[in-house]
Parts: sequence; C-alpha cells; structure tokens
Amino acid sequence: MTVDPVHKNQPLLRRFRFAFLGLAAAWRTEANFRIQLAAFLLVVIVLLFVKIEPIWWGLVLLTSGSVLAAELFNTALEHLADHLHPDTHPQIQIVKDCAAAAVLVTAGTALAVGVALVAHLLQR
Repeated sequence: MTVDPVHKNQPLLRRFRFAFLGLAAAWRTEANFRIQLAAFLLVVIVLLFVKIEPIWWGLVLLTSGSVLAAELFNTALEHLADHLHPDTHPQIQIVKDCAAAAVLVTAGTALAVGVALVAHLLQR
C-alpha cells in the first residue's frame, strides 16, 4: 500500500486547508449538507435569543456536529465507492445504505435532543 505523499505529514495549516477543501466539496456536491448546515446555523441563532443553560448548548452542539460529521463521512464514502465501483453492486450498495443510515441515526438523535430542549423550555 502506498501513502499519498501530498497529504501525509504536512504542516498544520496545510492540513487545515485540506479539511476546508473537504467542507467546500461537500457544500458544492451535497444538498443535504447545505440543508443541515443551514439548519444548524438557524438553531444556533435561535438559541442565542433563548438563553439556554450551558449543558443544553453542549448537547445541541454535540448532536448537531455529529450530524454534519456523519454527512461528511457519508459523502466521502459515496464518492470513494462510486470511484472504485461506478456500477451498482449489492455490496457497494450496502456500504452506501449503512453510511446513509448513520446520518439518519445522528439526525434522529439531534431531533430527540431538540424535542427534549423544547420540553425543557416549556417547563421554565
């Protein structure tokens, strides 16, 4: 196995650049990522006005970040799978479906935290 010399052992700022290029690629190619990021920003704006306790900030940021990270992993896996095996193959489809399921699970968790937060706010 060979290591990509372009990405291996690069200075920190260059590695950050690679990460931002990944974010930009997801933004350009994935409508779901754009929707999820917009929803996250909207939630943060709303929470700034609601003035919630720090633990709720932590829960919301953790679950929202998990959704975005899962979508990025899903995007990466889909692009890799499509590159390696452009035709539909049952095993590749399982990989893609499981990656999509990971996004669904994290989004469901974030939604559950949102419902719990609304219930908390209604009890104040």
